[in-house]
Formats: sequence, C-alpha cells, structure tokens
Amino acid sequence: MSRTVELSDDLADRLDEHRAEDESIEEFIEELVNIYEQEGRFSDPGL
Repeated sequence: MSRTVELSDDLADRLDEHRAEDESIEEFIEELVNIYEQEGRFSDPGL
C-alpha cells in the first residue's frame, strides 16, 4: 500500500539539497528513518 505525503516547496527544496543526485526523495527519507531506528530515536518518549 502506498501513501501520499504532501511536502511544502521549502521542505522539498531542503531535501533536494541533501540527497544524492541519483537518489529519490523516497530513498532519502527511508535512509533517514533507518538512521533514527538504529539510534533508537523512535523509542524516545514524546516521539
């Protein structure tokens, strides 16, 4: 199942500044989630 997420133009531009040239926004976000999971950030209270 896929979902649509709306991003502001400003946030999309910020993502574009950080991702690799051949990397999609979806791939970049997946990488960010993987980093957060590895660091245990999603298990912190309040997230």
